[in-house]
Amino acid sequence: MILSAAIGEQESKRVTGGVNFGGLVLPLVWPAKDGHISLLFLFGAIGPFSRRLMEWVHEEGFCDEATRDKDWIGYTGLLTSGQEPPEEYMRVLAVIADFTRTKTKTELLEAAFERRLLIAPMATIDELAASEQFAARDYWRDVQQHDRSVRHPGPFAKFSDTPIGYRRGAPAIGEHNAEVLRDDGERKSATHQPVGRGSEPSTDKLPLADVKVLDFMWVMAGPAATRVLADYGAAIVRVESTSSIDTARGLAPFHNGEAGPENSGLFQNMNAGKLGLTLDLTKEEGRAVARDLVRWADIVTESFSPKAMRAWGLDYDSLRRVKPDIIMLSSCLFGQNGPLAMFAGFGTMGAAITGFNSVTGWPDRDPAMVGAYTDYIAPRFTLAAILAALDYRDRTGRSQYIDFSQAEASLHFLAPTLLDYTVNGRVQSRIGNRDPQMAPHGVYPAAGEDRWVAIAVGSDEQWRSLCDVLGRPEFASDERFSILETRLANQDELANIVSEWTQQREASEAEAALQAHGVPAHAVQNSTEAVRDPQLLHRDHFVRLDHEVHGTTTVEGSRFKLSRTPATIERSAPTFGRDNQYVLETILGYSPERIADLAAAGVLE
Repeated sequence: MILSAAIGEQESKRVTGGVNFGGLVLPLVWPAKDGHISLLFLFGAIGPFSRRLMEWVHEEGFCDEATRDKDWIGYTGLLTSGQEPPEEYMRVLAVIADFTRTKTKTELLEAAFERRLLIAPMATIDELAASEQFAARDYWRDVQQHDRSVRHPGPFAKFSDTPIGYRRGAPAIGEHNAEVLRDDGERKSATHQPVGRGSEPSTDKLPLADVKVLDFMWVMAGPAATRVLADYGAAIVRVESTSSIDTARGLAPFHNGEAGPENSGLFQNMNAGKLGLTLDLTKEEGRAVARDLVRWADIVTESFSPKAMRAWGLDYDSLRRVKPDIIMLSSCLFGQNGPLAMFAGFGTMGAAITGFNSVTGWPDRDPAMVGAYTDYIAPRFTLAAILAALDYRDRTGRSQYIDFSQAEASLHFLAPTLLDYTVNGRVQSRIGNRDPQMAPHGVYPAAGEDRWVAIAVGSDEQWRSLCDVLGRPEFASDERFSILETRLANQDELANIVSEWTQQREASEAEAALQAHGVPAHAVQNSTEAVRDPQLLHRDHFVRLDHEVHGTTTVEGSRFKLSRTPATIERSAPTFGRDNQYVLETILGYSPERIADLAAAGVLE
């Protein structure tokens, strides 16, 4: 949503446990008999899932036929036009909540498989550690940690030729000092000479300029990773179909607030810099084009369910017969095997079933929805996996298959919490914005409606500086607050003291005053403020691009800067079929007659 203001979308308002749509709250956290679930009850492209849910609700006697048979695909239009009053929508939500409250998380998960519903249990940390899915994939690793074995999250991806291994546990303080500092005259200067690459990088050539990617990724997590490859020079052909439209094309923010497959700012952000080819893979002629692109490519990426590529004859074994040194990465929520392998869903569901929701929110309330959290974590690991496989291929000439599970990669962001359970038997839960190692630590009210400033005091020195800013230097030596332990014990009182000061000031004013005294703080920004943020503008974070439909569009720049080969973002995300002619004629060398035949046969749709 950071791009909303840049493309003319209305600013979103913050809500707890859901998303705000035209003043109505679409809940993402729902009750179950034994906890909570993530359930997507949305419309448009998600409408068929909502329809199947309502059929089950009706079967169980929780709603009548009229409720079951509402137009769940076009329901957004009914709400916005006033044909369906908000009160009726709220009644339906209450019906669904009454229904889910009668089912356990396991029952709801089983139904999600059987009925093809978008439901995922919100796992607690102990449930996560006992997951059959992770056990089936041999995910956990028992690492010798001094005098005992400790269970850790396992490899973030499964590499067919070079599986990740854990060589040693985390070191004790100073454990290897003697080994590292010893000068026995045996040190050697290591050199690394990649095969097939130029020796010295050129400042006028992007580092991935000779890399070619055939990209079948869709929605968010996969495209976000390949977008980085495009930023640094890779030629990426993104394959999609007009008959099975990428969900991301239907996700906000939209240009000028108008929904449409060419209007999504999110789609633009994930796919800038890529070439677009529309291709019907259900036709053999379409699959033949895909195989020709495999011959051209270095890397093939996909994020379908595990069966899809096999059904099309585009799985790794088949592609190796087409191109022996091909690298292929398959990304989905839970990997290519195990009882949850065929679980289809989005990042909101991945965050739920991997335990992030169970530790997010206030202790006396339902879990807070952290959004599609795994969609933002996974691309970082995906990118590293692809680059590692590419480096290995260049040094050895060997191909590689990468089985990438978003859940398994994302669990590394919960490692301390998981280790607290496996080592100490503690099941961490929700503590709001507080932190066990910092106080005060939280988000405090500023002047104005729903305005806030985040403050994180990580040392006694920062605490003393905060006291000076608050105009209460005496608190620095107050026995209730002078050291971390006592501040942690008196957090409610601390929150009141800090809030009394912040709520009298604009968030940006509080931020400036605190930062000037070395206290970590930042105003909680909306999109309008973010696109004007001096730091983001200084780093050229927002990039304006030409667009075939809208004239111009705005995307985010690279998240990191290479000094010799900075990212280059010159092309907006493809509109449907924008680059068909270029890909088929220039990259594949097809004749005009062959291209015309493919178009006539409906292959290029």
